[in-house]
Amino acid sequence: MLAMRAYELMVIFDGDLDESTVAGVINQVTAQVESAGGTVPKTDKWGRRRFAYEINHKTEGFYVVFEIEAEPGALDGVDRNLRLADEVVRHKIIRLPDHEAHRRGLLGAPAPAAEAG
Repeated sequence: MLAMRAYELMVIFDGDLDESTVAGVINQVTAQVESAGGTVPKTDKWGRRRFAYEINHKTEGFYVVFEIEAEPGALDGVDRNLRLADEVVRHKIIRLPDHEAHRRGLLGAPAPAAEAG
């Protein structure tokens, strides 16, 4: 079994969508992560924001950030589906460094520091 890793997934949905459509896609992403053996401890909805520049003839989008714990490779299917989803303007998955994952309370408690002796 591979070790779990912490990831952050930011998804920018089309700003023209209504809240219920966005919530439906959020639920789909969460279900897909869980079916791949991962968990989504936190979902942070930033709401509607203006873009710095026009993307696909759109000027605003609905931002959502997921904190995910999963094994390496488990998010490949999620990445592929988001790339194909019409509701998604942009998305990005990053692996969080271990110290940042522990700071956010992901992946269990941080390893105890070695005692000087």
